[in-house]
Parts: sequence; structure tokens; C-alpha cells
Amino acid sequence: MDIWNIMEYAAWALAAVFGLIIVTDWLRTDNSYSEEVLMSSREGELEAMTEEHKI
Repeated sequence: MDIWNIMEYAAWALAAVFGLIIVTDWLRTDNSYSEEVLMSSREGELEAMTEEHKI
């Protein structure tokens, strides 16, 4: 086995690890917060209230 095959397997292993981290973070977030909180746009509303539009 040459170095390129080893690097390819390492890249696949890292991709699998990152995928597992993403899925576990998604499940933790989904269990910690309600769908209503996750889909809210409070930050956007606050920005809209503080913006000053000059025409």
C-alpha cells in the first residue's frame, strides 16, 4: 500500500467522524429546543426594528 491509499482511507475515516459529529449535534439540538424556537426569526425582527431607512 502506498501513501496515497493510506491518505485516502484516512480521508474517508475523517469524513465518517465528521458525519457522526454532525448527526449527534443535530440530534442534541433537536432534542434540546422545540421546533418553534428553531424556526423563529427573532434576530431578523430585532434587526428590522433597529434599522433606519432614509428615502
